[in-house]
Amino acid sequence: MAYVINEDCIACGACEPECPEGAISPGDIYVIDPAKCTDCGTCASVCPVDAPQPE
Repeated sequence: MAYVINEDCIACGACEPECPEGAISPGDIYVIDPAKCTDCGTCASVCPVDAPQPE
């Protein structure tokens, strides 16, 4: 299972540098590459709006 970023994302960038696998890419909202995500939850722990959620 991987994390996905929902529509609540405000593109603040808090998650991207914290991802140990480099699975997060910026855009209008950030996107998590499910092939790289190891389900560690680090992104969710730093997100101010709880946008990353388990798939």
